[in-house]
Amino acid sequence: MSDEMKKSRATEAFFGRRHGKPLRPHQKMLREGLLPELLIDLNVPAPQDLRTLFAAPVENVRMEIGFGGGEHLMHEAGRTPQSGFIGVEPFVNGMAKMLGTLHEKPLQNIRLYDDDATEVLDWLPDNSLSGIDLFYPDPWHKKRHWKRRFVSQKNLDRFARVLKSGGRFRFASDIESYVNWTLQHCDAHEAFEWQASSSADWKTPYEGWPGTRYEAKAFREGRVGAYLTFIRR
Repeated sequence: MSDEMKKSRATEAFFGRRHGKPLRPHQKMLREGLLPELLIDLNVPAPQDLRTLFAAPVENVRMEIGFGGGEHLMHEAGRTPQSGFIGVEPFVNGMAKMLGTLHEKPLQNIRLYDDDATEVLDWLPDNSLSGIDLFYPDPWHKKRHWKRRFVSQKNLDRFARVLKSGGRFRFASDIESYVNWTLQHCDAHEAFEWQASSSADWKTPYEGWPGTRYEAKAFREGRVGAYLTFIRR
């Protein structure tokens, strides 16, 4: 990646800190041993058929951006083995938790990336994904930081390019301002249509939804989740 591209990426920093507590020896071992086996290599051209990225035969490919500790990604990959999943998480400790779970329960339909999701999106071929999930992303509460929210015109353009017609962009958050922000941005984008006919559609969690640790914390603090689904026209 050129210096100019790296500088451009730096201005698009949609995530916060990269490190939490120091990794334990076993976590370091998995990061050094297991992660390279699962990591997507963006230094080579993406295959036109993304299904070839996976050890298991899959029918379609989906992407989860910012999977945290991997609770939903592991659950969904196990529940729908016919789908391949690209999981992106730049937070080192979240990735370590995911690797620990995969070490105990290996799945052949998951590939990982440990940096900026926009790098993967720009690497992917056109019309190559059946779905993109963005659950409980950093809301960047302060107005001066709103430009760092992942949902933006530029990223929706990225989504529109890589999603197949009929593909789904799913967004969940407990922050009302970010929910409204996402609705406004998607409504203004010609490629997306919100799938909701009543409040039950966005108040009801997705089919098979296992919940996440962050969501549980939000519920304990009195906040409720909103579950939005947008279809790629």
